[in-house]
Parts: sequence; C-alpha cells; structure tokens
Amino acid sequence: MAETQIVQVQTETRGTVPEGAVDLAVRRVGSLLRVAPVPVLFARVKLIMSADPAVQRPAIAQVNVDLNGRLIRAEAAGETMREAVEHACDRLRIRLERAARNWEAVRGGRPVPGPGEWRHQSLPAPQLPYFPRPPGERTVVLRRSYALARQTPDEAAADAELMDYDFYLFTEKSTGQDSVIYRTADGYCLALADPLNGRLGPVDPSITVSNAPAPRLSVTEAAIRLEATGLPFLFFVNAGTGRGNLLYHRYDGNYGHTVPGSS
Repeated sequence: MAETQIVQVQTETRGTVPEGAVDLAVRRVGSLLRVAPVPVLFARVKLIMSADPAVQRPAIAQVNVDLNGRLIRAEAAGETMREAVEHACDRLRIRLERAARNWEAVRGGRPVPGPGEWRHQSLPAPQLPYFPRPPGERTVVLRRSYALARQTPDEAAADAELMDYDFYLFTEKSTGQDSVIYRTADGYCLALADPLNGRLGPVDPSITVSNAPAPRLSVTEAAIRLEATGLPFLFFVNAGTGRGNLLYHRYDGNYGHTVPGSS
C-alpha cells in the first residue's frame, strides 16, 4: 500500500513472560505491518515461556497476520524472549517482502515463486522444542486446515511458506486428494493420500513427490505410530472419515490434529 497503516496488534501470553517483552513484540510487529502491501485485517502476537528447565530454547514467539484475507504466520524459539521475538520478526519481514513482490500472483491463484525460491530466500526453520509430556497424559487438540478448497502443490508450498508451517494439509487440485506438503532439507515434498489413484498435474521441479500411500488409521492408532516413528508429524487417512489428517507434536506436549477445512 502507498499509505502507512496504523495496525492494532493483539497480544496473548503464556507462562512467565519477561517484563517488557510484550511491548517489544508489539512495537516490532507494528512497525513491519505499517508498510504491508495490502490492508492488515488482524494481527496477533503470542509469547510463550516454557517452565521446563530442560528445554534449551524455552521462549516461543508466534505472529499471526490476516493480510487482506491471506493468512501469514511467523514463529521462532529462543533462549530468551527477546531472541525469539527478533527471530520471529525477521521471518515475518521476509514473508511480507515476498507478499509485496508476489501479491497479485498469490491472489490470482497462480504459482508464485520460481524453482528453489522457498529454500533460498527463507530463514532456517529448526524444529520447535515441545514439552516432554508422558504419552498417557497427552490430549488431542483439533483444528481445521486453513487451506483453500483445492490447491496446486505450488500454491500449497507458497502458502506453507507464508504461514511458516513445516507441514501443511490441503486438497490437491488435479487429483482431488487430501495431501500434505512438508519441508525437507532440499525444499518441499508432496505426499498424497493415494498416489497411485488419479493423475497428478505438473509439479515444480523443486518439489519431490512421495510414492507411498498414507496409512489408514484411527486417531489413537496414529498417535501410537507417531510415537513409534519419532517423527514430528504423521499424515494418515482417518479410518472413521476417509479423509486425510495430520497428527503432530504441539509445543505443550499434546498432539495437534488437523483435519480438512472443506470438502
């Protein structure tokens, strides 16, 4: 936008957040959003301080922004809350710059970045620590995917980058299958619920495609397999609904359970 925006940043804290950290986060995020490329409809900062002394980076800063209907998210962990806030704002700045360059393409539903842009222009995304809650004490926190009804893998990867997600559930456009796109050391990988059924459309060369079908499991079975594999998330077909689901480790030691946002 040509004019400077005045953005009201909502705040939320959990744990013993140091004095002054909220004001710092609001100032840093607000200064970035004042020059956002389109109107900012909503902005929230969440600061979380873990009480577990074993966690190496106990401070977590999350920023969620509604950029004229397009959600952007940045998250970072640090040894101190100031470090977490600064890293999260660095990630937010990169996403806002990318949105400014490519806003028309993103809004029009066309692939945005060229091959390799996601990994070459992004800050590294180390896995956030999560509280080592005993498996028997963990609960499942349900949420719906923010993805549009159907997307190409390129569009899903662009959205995952803007939302700062390491893995992202969506419905693949050409096959109509529930799918997940996730970060790897070399870029992104696409996994379809049933890769042998349906013809996948063109995919950017920087995105690899998995040939392995998603396992058909109950949520309880998925939790058991997630623990057995030691991976950060599990993509599976819910035996009760027949839809692709994600189960993953949340920062608080519980399980996050993502289901499709639309049919």
